[in-house]
Amino acid sequence: MASDNDSTPSSDDKTTSASTSSGESSIVVDDVTKTYGDFRALDRINFSVEPGEIVGFLGPNGAGKTTTMKILTSFMSATEGTARVAGYDVHESPEQVRRETGYLPENVPLYEDMITHDYLEFVASIRGVPAGECQEHIERVVELTGLEDVIHREILELSKGYRQRVGLAQAIIHQPDVIILDEPTTGLDPNQIVEIRDVITGIGRDRTIILSTHILQEVSAVCDRVIIVNEGEIVADDQLEALEEAVAASEPGLRVTFGDTDDPDKLRSFLGELEGVGDVIEEAGRRQAHVFRLDTDDETSVRRALFRAEADHNYGLKGVSRAEPSLEDIFRVYTEGSTEEAREAS
Repeated sequence: MASDNDSTPSSDDKTTSASTSSGESSIVVDDVTKTYGDFRALDRINFSVEPGEIVGFLGPNGAGKTTTMKILTSFMSATEGTARVAGYDVHESPEQVRRETGYLPENVPLYEDMITHDYLEFVASIRGVPAGECQEHIERVVELTGLEDVIHREILELSKGYRQRVGLAQAIIHQPDVIILDEPTTGLDPNQIVEIRDVITGIGRDRTIILSTHILQEVSAVCDRVIIVNEGEIVADDQLEALEEAVAASEPGLRVTFGDTDDPDKLRSFLGELEGVGDVIEEAGRRQAHVFRLDTDDETSVRRALFRAEADHNYGLKGVSRAEPSLEDIFRVYTEGSTEEAREAS
């Protein structure tokens, strides 16, 4: 086994790393299990991430996302199974794994009393960036992450959004092939979230990124593919479009929109009485509108019944469309409504 202090790749490691650049997956997880006593945080999970992919790693709180991230970055050992990052075994060659990866943990580790520039210079030095190239690396990450206005300010003075940018900058300053981000937008306001998403998208143009999050909007904004983990097991792994199609096929339905009304209960009752309609779900209301999702296997008959009822009673029907599944629908179907609190209570 390689020592954590051994920074020189073995001949086997060099060969493996070279094969990664010629087509091997950037991340390979093979039957990884992590247990704490009788509790299984991860249960024989398997997945791979190809060079240049941005993959969303989704799951409820406590599902195993952060545990997986820590194993991939050699901060934690798996109980069973193997994982390789950038061609290196995370257990046998942790130092090489850390050299080839950039890691942004959920709680960003920053030295708050340092000037932003000095902090990045410090990180570059411990990441092995040659002294003669350090300033070039700093300028590159400052431009990528939009830190120009705060580069000479103390980190203590920075907003939460700028601190996240500094965290991203330190994760990529050594130009790693693989970037692992754990909940990168937690605690940010909506404008800051959009800004950080743009930064991640820019970084991901020529890097492999795995993004752990429970915020579903992150996925559609930046990710090529989705992996969903629930109770320590991978329950879905596909392109977002494919997951949408699968959920739409399993839960057919219609989205029905009515104009503003003082009696939404009347609409809900009317819809529930239509032949062929199962559940009636009231969705988030839009301005001056009420929107319902109808679960039905007979869309044609229900559409006809809606139009006939509207002609007879003038309920204020504005539109009827196929109910395309939302990210929330996909998440709910594949996690079966799982929450950390529910698991602790069972």
